[in-house]
Amino acid sequence: MVMQNYDYLDEVHICPHCKEEMSCCEAPQIHVGDGLGWGSDVLFICLNDACSLFLKGWENIDSKYGHHASYRYMELPRSKEGNVMMVGNKDAFKASVIDKEAIRRQNKRYHEEKEAIAALDTCVAEKNLTPVLTLLLDEAANREHRRRAMGYLLQLNDLSCIDPIRNHQFRDSSFEQETNLIVDQLLKNNFKKECPYCLELIKKQAKKCKHCQADL
Repeated sequence: MVMQNYDYLDEVHICPHCKEEMSCCEAPQIHVGDGLGWGSDVLFICLNDACSLFLKGWENIDSKYGHHASYRYMELPRSKEGNVMMVGNKDAFKASVIDKEAIRRQNKRYHEEKEAIAALDTCVAEKNLTPVLTLLLDEAANREHRRRAMGYLLQLNDLSCIDPIRNHQFRDSSFEQETNLIVDQLLKNNFKKECPYCLELIKKQAKKCKHCQADL
C-alpha cells in the first residue's frame, strides 16, 4: 500500500438524519453517477439501519424509479458537504469499513522503517543499534534494507542485539541462519557464550553459570 496523508483517521462525522457517528469506508473505484471516481480513497457513510434517511429511502426509490433500493448518507473526508449513495441492500458498504487502528499501526510502522533506513548511514559512527534492529526484526520492511542492516551487526559489536534476534520468529529461514551466524561470531569476538540452561551470556571459559549457577 502506498502511504498517504491519513489525517482523516482523526475525523468524526455525524449523520444529520440520525445523529449517529458515521463509518469510515473504502470508496468504490467508480462513482456510479459519472464514472469519474470520488476523489478520495475513503468515504464516511452512515451505516445505521435505523437512520431515517435509510428507512424512508426504500419507499421513495420504489415510488419514483420502481427499484428495490435505498439511500445512505455520505460525506467526503475533510468536508461536511452532504451526499447520498444508493444501496441495494442493508449490508452494502458494511464489509468495506476501515479498521482505523490497523491503518494507524501500519502508518507508524512505515514511518519507523523510513527513519531507520535514514539512520543506517550513521549508525556505526554513533554506535546506534536501534535502526539496525528496527529493520532486521520488521518482517514487513524492505528486504534489501533488512539485509543491509544485518551487515552492520558485527561492526556495531553490541551484544544487546542477541536476545531480540534469538527471540524473533524470522519468516525467511535464510535471514534466521545468517543472523544466528553473526551472533555466534559476536560471541566469539567478545569471548562470550550462552549458558545452555538459562541462555544468559557468560564468559567463554566459565565452568559455572553466574546467573543460574548450573555447572557447565
